[in-house]
Amino acid sequence: MPKSKRNKTVTLSKTKKKGREHKEVIVNAIKQSLESYGSAYVFTFENMRNQKFKEFREQLKSNSRFFLGSNKVMQISLGRSVADETKPGIHKLSKFLRRDAGLLFTNLEKEEVQRIFEKYEDHDYARTGSNATEKVELKEGPLEQFSHEMEPFLRKQGMPVRLNKGVVELVSDFVVCEEGKPISPESARILRLLEIKMATFRLQLVCRWSPDDFEVYREGLDLSDVEPS
Repeated sequence: MPKSKRNKTVTLSKTKKKGREHKEVIVNAIKQSLESYGSAYVFTFENMRNQKFKEFREQLKSNSRFFLGSNKVMQISLGRSVADETKPGIHKLSKFLRRDAGLLFTNLEKEEVQRIFEKYEDHDYARTGSNATEKVELKEGPLEQFSHEMEPFLRKQGMPVRLNKGVVELVSDFVVCEEGKPISPESARILRLLEIKMATFRLQLVCRWSPDDFEVYREGLDLSDVEPS
């Protein structure tokens, strides 16, 4: 008896990869931005937080445009050499689109852009796998900041705890994380409970292009330091 096609199982978790059409949209948008804005910057980011970046982007929304995504696609949009660059000198930006980087197109004066980037910084809870910025150790004794209902959860995170007359008590010293070492899922949860924020979302300008000049902001960094694309 043939199988019924009406009862075919469809896996909804599978999604199609962004194809050529999507890449062409990005390339065209970047090329259009080159015509619409007076200068372009490469910036890098640490501890990206999508919501925080959205809030940062809102500050410049009226006269700027940001691009994040495939470095290769952004490089192609600008041109990787004098022979294929879309504007004179713009290919120099491509050399700096490495790892966690993005593009900013804007009509703001460069001093204003520098001011906005330099003052922005936002602290957040560290995620699993990120390196701890300090050692956090809890000493043996009562943990009065936690209610008795938290005791089973804390025990599941590997903490040596017990209830003593309704108070959560640490029966021995416990190291939550070590400076410079990756944070485990359990440690990340404990740090959040302790309200210890170890991640700092920040953005740094790397270089700037305009029709009149090109400048590198990161001290000690020039084109010779960057791997060829």
